[in-house]
Amino acid sequence: MTEDRPATLIASRQVYAGRLLKVDVETVRNPAGDTVELELIRHPGAAAVVPIVSELDSPDPHVLLIRQYRHAADGFLWEIPAGVLEPGETPEECARRELREETGATAQEMKLLTSVYTTPGFTDERIHLFLASGISVAEQDLESDELIEVATLPISRILEMIRDGEITDCKTMVAVLYVAGFSLKV
Repeated sequence: MTEDRPATLIASRQVYAGRLLKVDVETVRNPAGDTVELELIRHPGAAAVVPIVSELDSPDPHVLLIRQYRHAADGFLWEIPAGVLEPGETPEECARRELREETGATAQEMKLLTSVYTTPGFTDERIHLFLASGISVAEQDLESDELIEVATLPISRILEMIRDGEITDCKTMVAVLYVAGFSLKV
């Protein structure tokens, strides 16, 4: 078994810097002692939220979901509201902002569920997953590149959609399954 110690950075060079992402090529000595070159996408982090619009202890709580066009997926995906952390913004502030912008909703309570790495094989993106309750809904405040429809669905239906492959967005799957497994009496 390999020792649990960090890699040693030997060299790093940035090969791309865009509006959202940076790409670095790093030469590292890994925990096994081998020297390897890695391409890494640097991401500022993100937050996502499962907004429960009914009582948490109801038999089949209802959740606000969005159906959003994603060019990389070549179509629309069912998702929970989410977005990228702005400079100086906490994950909770980001979750509240994205909930308001994408659905028009605000939450009285916001609880951190967990934080996950999205794809640690090539990016340092970490997304913070929240549960929101005490929801009030108003008007969306979408950015010009966002095509988003809002729907309210019972969590039992969302779990079926995950099982049946209708929901394929990882953050949504992880967050909803986390809520169903650890936060609700479903």
